[in-house]
Amino acid sequence: MPSYETIVDVHTVAQQLNNPNWVIVDCRFSLADTSAGQRAYEEAHIPGAVYAHLDHDLSGPPVTDNGRHPLPTPAALTALFGRWGIDEQKQVVAYDDAGGMIASRLWWMLQYMGHENTAVLDGGWSAWQTANYSVQAGTTHNEPTLFKGTPRTEWLVQLEDVPQQNLLIDSRGRDRYRGENETIDPRAGHIPGALSFPFPERLTNDGRLLPLAKLQTQFTALLQDTPAEQATFYCGSGVSACVNLLAMRHVGLGFGKLYVGSWSEWSHDPERPAATGDTP
Repeated sequence: MPSYETIVDVHTVAQQLNNPNWVIVDCRFSLADTSAGQRAYEEAHIPGAVYAHLDHDLSGPPVTDNGRHPLPTPAALTALFGRWGIDEQKQVVAYDDAGGMIASRLWWMLQYMGHENTAVLDGGWSAWQTANYSVQAGTTHNEPTLFKGTPRTEWLVQLEDVPQQNLLIDSRGRDRYRGENETIDPRAGHIPGALSFPFPERLTNDGRLLPLAKLQTQFTALLQDTPAEQATFYCGSGVSACVNLLAMRHVGLGFGKLYVGSWSEWSHDPERPAATGDTP
């Protein structure tokens, strides 16, 4: 059976619900109500799925960065993935109800730790419901196993590395990039020199990735002569930028880098410059 390393459709996942080598992870989460995702999971989820909480599982203490959702350490990720029953044989599928925003964070974390057989459910929870597949209530726990992984540290950009990056790409909405409607972080604007490339523009209206040809056109215009591995993406807190990283990998351009502290870290330091207005 082929492995899935970027996205997978609901029909394929439905056929593998009883496959012990597949691990499904529900990543639903709301910034406005941080317990809403887990409540929704307990009410109904894809059968066999375990739950990942953005604050408790997909974030950790501020060791790697001081952003709003700090990246867990490699040791913490190793323990987390092992607790979910993920080993080198497992195909992992992550899903959410936010256009893949949280699921892509888990996708990136697993890829960062060397687990390539990881995909995001295209269309997420909505696509599963639309297809009328079965759901399950309650809480699921997998048999723990030993996860073995090594972090790809070259993918990770930390605060002091930011000024040396060849190409910085801001994945937030254009209004926040311009310095308008900032309600989350202490300062408005963007990192000087960064280009605006909002992650929702990689998605269709129903939360699926755009067709390959359209994505290819978008990334060609964005990157121009810059190799994908020299492109550094950021967002508010190192979460939604992962949708852009997923889309770029999906079109075959390889892996970019993630400034994981993102604007939430940068904007907290009054010594760091901020720019406003449109893309230069």
